[in-house]
Amino acid sequence: MLQCPKSSVNRLSCHFLLQLAVQFHQVRAKSGRPPFKNRYNENDDNGDSFTRKVKENQEDRLQLYKSRGQHLLTNPRILDSIVRSSGVGPGDTVLEIGPGTGNLTLKLLQVANKVVAVEVDKRMVEVLNKRVSEHGLDEKLTIICKDALKTDFPDFDLVVANIPYGISSPLIAKLVFGGFQFRSATLLLQKEFANRLLANPGDSEFNRLAVNVKLVAEIDHIMNVSKRDFVPIPKVDSSVVKIRLKSEVPNVDLNEWWAFTKTCFGKKNKTLGATFRQKKKVAELLNLSKLTSFDEDIGKHNSCDLSDDEEDEWEDLGTGVKSFKEKLVEILKSAGLEDKRPSKLSNKELLYLLSLFNEAGICFHDESKPVDINASFATS
Repeated sequence: MLQCPKSSVNRLSCHFLLQLAVQFHQVRAKSGRPPFKNRYNENDDNGDSFTRKVKENQEDRLQLYKSRGQHLLTNPRILDSIVRSSGVGPGDTVLEIGPGTGNLTLKLLQVANKVVAVEVDKRMVEVLNKRVSEHGLDEKLTIICKDALKTDFPDFDLVVANIPYGISSPLIAKLVFGGFQFRSATLLLQKEFANRLLANPGDSEFNRLAVNVKLVAEIDHIMNVSKRDFVPIPKVDSSVVKIRLKSEVPNVDLNEWWAFTKTCFGKKNKTLGATFRQKKKVAELLNLSKLTSFDEDIGKHNSCDLSDDEEDEWEDLGTGVKSFKEKLVEILKSAGLEDKRPSKLSNKELLYLLSLFNEAGICFHDESKPVDINASFATS
């Protein structure tokens, strides 16, 4: 509280100053701006005018929805680093997913031949168009106002994007398995998600996502990005990764591969022997497999009625089902993988095991059901 001396002159001066302060805060309140003490991030190490200006303009003009992953990267040094890391040149067409208000877009337009920006939020598109127009870069930008997961992409050389966290997995699946030909994808992702994507066999975070992506692509970690570099500030930090498609990929039926890895990584720390001895899994694979010697038992046993407890008795299931289970275990033993855990296996070992199963007529993909790539990219 302001303390005033008891003299009449000083009392009048203090009264005048208090009136000015009240009027000032009333004007600020009408403008809709937050109080000074909350307006800027006190922990912002950058302290540059660009960041402050972006925060003012974008927070005041647009309501950003965290539920939609609308976190705008505002640190110009990080934006410049992402552009440099992507390797974009004057002859390149860049695909940007979720450009928001254009902080990264403007950087890309300065060095690329063309940028194709896919943004579903019409409010963002309006701001993006205005900002690009003010910089005289309209002719180099094409905006597609659609859902990136549901729209077709035109030809592009590179992907550079700050991806909304909620679509990271399905979007990466679309990029690496969608038949596109591009040099690389430089993506800003949630740090935890990026760590799972980068994980190797034996790492605690190794999972089905990494297994499937690394079948067709190489992934490199570029840098970490603090959550304080975004508006609004998310709950977690982020990382930039670079994905490059392999020039040569294994000759494998992808539907079979996705279904096989889903089976193996359902419980990634359980041994393969334990997984393939489960009654429910044995009956499921028996019904899917192209085997004639066990046809008499197919249809007798509904896999949904069977327990997952591998210790249950098998006598009531018939000799065909028991023989099929023994066949599964025999294949695991021949590969030397019965006691191995999926979380410690390389893609080479998994591919070899799948080839042995397929050669024996054992299948994992249900051809009667549509393929759900996204389900196979879950990070279990």
